[in-house]
Amino acid sequence: MTSTEPQFISSGGNALLKELRRLAQDSAAYRKQGRVWLEGDHLCRAALEKAVAPAIAVLSESLWREAAPEWSRLMAKKVVIRDDLFAGLSGLESPGRVAFVLELPAAPALQPHAPSVILDRVQDAGNVGAILRCAAAFGFHQVLAIKGTAALWSPKVMRSGMGAHFGLRLIEGLAPGALAALTIPIVTTSSHQGEWLHRQRLPWPCAWAFGHEGQGIAAEIAAQARLAARIIQPGGEESLNVASAAAICLYASAAGHAG
Repeated sequence: MTSTEPQFISSGGNALLKELRRLAQDSAAYRKQGRVWLEGDHLCRAALEKAVAPAIAVLSESLWREAAPEWSRLMAKKVVIRDDLFAGLSGLESPGRVAFVLELPAAPALQPHAPSVILDRVQDAGNVGAILRCAAAFGFHQVLAIKGTAALWSPKVMRSGMGAHFGLRLIEGLAPGALAALTIPIVTTSSHQGEWLHRQRLPWPCAWAFGHEGQGIAAEIAAQARLAARIIQPGGEESLNVASAAAICLYASAAGHAG
């Protein structure tokens, strides 16, 4: 296997470095550039394990010195950046020393029958990424993000998703009316209505809808739901974090289906 020689960047004014900085630090830049920033050894290796080939491999100079033979095998364009400049790109407390630039996948067509997760204006990137991890773990391989949800391919969501993106069909920017294309029941969770989750016989496949951290599910989506469920909370808290609620609900569906 042949490989290309790396491009070395040692100047903070380099045009490519500025482009990479925008991609790494602006949550919406991927939509303009058509590329995604993926940072850290774990995420980069997760992409390779899923046969996702980077367009550009970005390495710190120190990592290149330590492990050039390993990373040189990549067929992607390789960019080696002085360590202090790489740290200026990084969104991590401890810069990961390696990042990939991936081509943004084309938005897939909505599959009407696929077990799905609907994100209705969930705004915290950490919550969104955590829900994507749960969706992938529990067999909900289609995620439908309503307009107003945190950008699914932003660096923060990518980090919190921990590689889940590569096993999911991700469709974002949808209007609530697009959910009418689903042929499976929509299920919502609420702290104040519906039967207790542990007493329900959940449909399979289904589409679980999780709403805005403060406002919950929009009325237009709730009106399309066939079922509402409440999570028992004997500790007395008013509500659960949306990512925690999603983990419980998706597990309940998966466990019921498996049983």
